[in-house]
Amino acid sequence: MNLITLDNITKSYSDKVLLDDIKLTISSEDKIGIIGVNGAGKSTLLKIVAGIESYDNGNVVKMNGLRIEYLTQEVFYDDEDNVLDLVFKGSSEVMKVLREYEEVLYKLEKDSMNENLQKRLTTLQSKMDALNGWQIESDAKRILTKLKINDFNEKVKNLSGGQRKRIALASSLIAKCDLLILDEPTNHMDNEAIEWLENELKVRKCALLMITHDRYFLDRVVNKIFEIEKGNLYTYDGNYSMFVEKRIERMEMQQSLERKRQNLYRRELEWVKRGAKARSTKQKARLDRFEEIKNGKIEVNDEKVNISTGSSRLGKKIIEVDNISKSFGDKHLIKDFSYIATKEDRVGIIGNNGMGKSTLLNMLSNKLEADSGEISFGETVKLGYFSQENEEMDYDLRAIDYIKESAEFVVTNDGTSISASQMLERFLFEGPSQYTPINKLSGGERRRLYLLKILMESPNVLFLDEPTNDLDIDTLNILEEYLEEFNGAVITVSHDRYFLDRIANKIFSFRGNGEIVEITGNYSDYKDYQEKFLKEVEEAKKEEKPKDNDYKNKKREKTLKFSYKEMKEYEEIDDKIAAKEEEIENVEIEIGKNGSNFVKLQELLNSQETLKSELDELMERWVYLNELADKIEEQKNS
Repeated sequence: MNLITLDNITKSYSDKVLLDDIKLTISSEDKIGIIGVNGAGKSTLLKIVAGIESYDNGNVVKMNGLRIEYLTQEVFYDDEDNVLDLVFKGSSEVMKVLREYEEVLYKLEKDSMNENLQKRLTTLQSKMDALNGWQIESDAKRILTKLKINDFNEKVKNLSGGQRKRIALASSLIAKCDLLILDEPTNHMDNEAIEWLENELKVRKCALLMITHDRYFLDRVVNKIFEIEKGNLYTYDGNYSMFVEKRIERMEMQQSLERKRQNLYRRELEWVKRGAKARSTKQKARLDRFEEIKNGKIEVNDEKVNISTGSSRLGKKIIEVDNISKSFGDKHLIKDFSYIATKEDRVGIIGNNGMGKSTLLNMLSNKLEADSGEISFGETVKLGYFSQENEEMDYDLRAIDYIKESAEFVVTNDGTSISASQMLERFLFEGPSQYTPINKLSGGERRRLYLLKILMESPNVLFLDEPTNDLDIDTLNILEEYLEEFNGAVITVSHDRYFLDRIANKIFSFRGNGEIVEITGNYSDYKDYQEKFLKEVEEAKKEEKPKDNDYKNKKREKTLKFSYKEMKEYEEIDDKIAAKEEEIENVEIEIGKNGSNFVKLQELLNSQETLKSELDELMERWVYLNELADKIEEQKNS
């Protein structure tokens, strides 16, 4: 079923054409990834589909009643919003009821005897029943927990940008929709959360349209790719790996057609030069065809980001780390960590958010002091630090002036001297765009510009903190090629599994409580190590159990029978379980009756939890007694 169709859509900003007469259709079965260089118009296309961006020409046709959920790159919130306010941000009746219900519940925790609040809670509980609000509330808290957001009453203004983005993602995921639109959903997420999101999106019963640079994510989630290139939109069936193959085929075909056009153009040009005149209808038609061939140039995208900068000499001593530790209050981030860097090191730092990965980079770069231990640098080290926040950018500067702050010229590895303007062209900042103020560039274009500035300073040691955030896939591919040839050490914090597989030869894994484990190899090698480690732990547990059971069995072989107490317990256990289940059922009935009495409700919930715990113990005892009875019976029959 077709959900939305864009027909001959055109969109320009000033002189730049982002979308040029494009056509696309999204059906209910589509899971689509959008690819293109930064500034190509990917986010603009999302906004047009979502209905929040106008277009210059064309037509958009939507299915009647089409429900769209849209996750933007920027998250907007009020200073007084807490986590659940932001999650339940919608204007629908159920979202309004959920927001008020959570607010009243929070107030009752502090003022449990307030009768007005209790009455309001009762009214809201009835509305929640009617609107199926309980399921949405449950889904929201489940998703927030998976995304590592655990304090639901925390003020959003106190959270990081990454945490806010994850809360907004949770809001998009809980709402029922026909089309889910996500703009860079994996930014600021650790690998565990990304893998969870992959599985969540694969099973969702709605169409998906998203922008992401995560190539493994695209491989595992999408079944179609939209590529935006110089205003054109190309559609490919399949995931990212299939797109790479089909894109090469398309470009080869375009190059072949352009070669044929040029050959034909040369032949026709010779005919025109010989003095052909439009005296006959046939000659006139051939002249018209010549003009068509002349003006019918096929655009072949042979441009790509080209990173080629020199680096200064690097001596034997690079970075030596001796037993450093760092804590914030009671939280140990790094404990007794030592490391000696070599020129060949390509280190990937991984771990859950908040464990201290960026803290380690800041300590290694002397931006943050260690609590104990020592860090020393070689005299020849020239550090380039690509941070998450583009923090040193003056947004009022033009792109070319920003680059010239580092150098007017740079010498590449082959000894060629290249101007700042030429380097900008290699980074796809052409002509007039070099004089664009930074505040007018897209987020991805700023990241690309920031990367260029760092590389133009010719570092011989690189620190990269989440370098894949907001960089387009073409730029990432070339950055990876550059790092493979880079003549110095590279240490990077990244959640991008594809990036780490391609560049890393060593992994530092943050395990929590200050522990950092070092594994030789890339990210896939680390995953293999993890699986092997967990398997060995499980096997060790299994090996211990049989030994323990053997001991018990040997002990029991002499007297394999019920004690008087066990026999009595065995005879009564079924009745006890039934009675306990009935108690739980009665408590659940009382919970339904006392929704407005907060104090009583809390007592009943506590009682329910205790009874369930007692039932679990009875069930464990039932299993043991019945297994023992079976063995006694087997012994009698043997």
